[in-house]
Amino acid sequence: MGKTKNKMVTDGVQFVARQPIFDNQKEIFAYELLYRDSEANFFPQHLTDEQATGRMFFDAILLHGLNKLTNNHTAFINLSTSALILELPNLISADQAVIEIIERTEELEEVTHFVSDMKKQGYTFALDDYDGDEKWEAVLEQVDYIKLEVEEPIMRTILQAKKLKRKYPKTKIVVERIEDYVTFKQLSDAGVDYFQGYFFSKPEMMSLKNINPTKMIVLELLKLASKPDLNFMLVQEKVAKDLSLTARVLKLANSACGNSNILISSLTQAIVYLGEDLIRQFISVLALSELGQDKPSELTKLGLLRAQFLTLMLEQYDTKIINTGYLVGLVSVLDAVLDCDMAGIVADFKLSKACKDALLNDEGIIGKMLYICKAIELDDWVKIQGQLKKGDVNANKLALAYTQALFYADETLDEINEEQF
Repeated sequence: MGKTKNKMVTDGVQFVARQPIFDNQKEIFAYELLYRDSEANFFPQHLTDEQATGRMFFDAILLHGLNKLTNNHTAFINLSTSALILELPNLISADQAVIEIIERTEELEEVTHFVSDMKKQGYTFALDDYDGDEKWEAVLEQVDYIKLEVEEPIMRTILQAKKLKRKYPKTKIVVERIEDYVTFKQLSDAGVDYFQGYFFSKPEMMSLKNINPTKMIVLELLKLASKPDLNFMLVQEKVAKDLSLTARVLKLANSACGNSNILISSLTQAIVYLGEDLIRQFISVLALSELGQDKPSELTKLGLLRAQFLTLMLEQYDTKIINTGYLVGLVSVLDAVLDCDMAGIVADFKLSKACKDALLNDEGIIGKMLYICKAIELDDWVKIQGQLKKGDVNANKLALAYTQALFYADETLDEINEEQF
C-alpha cells in the first residue's frame, strides 16, 4: 500500500520552468515555458509530444495562469502536431503567446493550413530548432519567428541567420543556448533579433571595473549583511550616506508593517522593527537590485529566485543554515553583476566556509541545492535525475519550491521597481 501511495505522489509531480528570451538591448522580450515530468522519469521520454503539451496546458497554464507564469511577458510554448490540430491555442488569447512548431512535427501540410487559419485570428508562430531541411519551406512562409540553436563553429549559425534574414526579411530570428556574451555580441552584430539562454548570468569580463560611489556604498552594505554578526550601527551609517537608498529602506519598511499602526520614521526604528534576520535579507535584496541596475533585470531576478529556492529547500534546517542559503543564492550572481571572478568575491567578502564551499564547489547541503537550481535553469534534467536517484531530494518539494521561488522573484523585483524614485 505504501509503495502505491509513493508512486502516486511522484507521478503527480509536474515541473514547469522557463528560460528568458532577450532582445539585442538585453531586455526581456519573452519566456519559453519548459515542461518536465515526475521523479520517476525527469526527462519525460515516456510522454509523447501530445501528452507533454496537454499536461503543460492543463496542469500549469490553466492552474496558475499564463500571465503569472511569465510575469506578464509573452510566452513561447511548444505544441505538438496533434495539439495544433485540436486547436489547443484557442485556450489562450492571441496576444499572450507565440506557439512553437517543434522539429518533430509531422503532417506538415495539415499543420501549414492550420497555422494559416490561426494567423488570421491574430496568433503568432515560431518554428523551433530549424535544421535547414527543405520540408519546412511551406511552414517558413507562415511563421513569425525562426529558432536556431548555436552551432560550433559559431560562423555556421551566423551564416544560417543571415541567409534566413535575406530570404524572410519580416521574420524574426531567435537563437537558443547562448552561453556567453561573446556569442551574444557576434550574433547581435549578424542581425539576430532575439537571444535565449543564460549568457547574462556570466561575467562580461573577468576583471574588476570601476564602481561609482553609490554602488560602492551598496557593495559595502552587502558585505555587512553577509557577516555572521550584523553590525546595525554600520548598516545605518552606510544607508544614511545615500538619500535614495534611505528613502527606499524607509518606504519598504513601512510597507512591511502592513495594516499595523506602526509608522517607521527612522532607519534605527526600521532596523529594530524588522529584526536582524529580516533586515539582513532586506538589505541584501536592495543591494543586489541597486548593483544590477545596469545589467539585465533578469539577473537580479535570478539571484532572488535562487535565494528563495534555497530557503524553501532548506526549511527543515536551522535558521542559520536557511539564512546562509538565502545569502548564497543572492551572491551566486554577483560575479555577473560585478563582472569579476567568484573566487575573488568570496575572498573579498570574507564569506564563511559553508558559503565558500557552496559557491565555488557546489559542496555541502547548500551547494547541492544551488547545483540543482542551476540545473533547472539550464534545462539540464539529466543532472536533476541523478540527484533524485540518490533519494535525499523530494521531487514534489523540488517542483513546488521552484515554482514558488519563481513567483517570489517576479513579485519582489516588481515591488522593488515600484519603490524606485
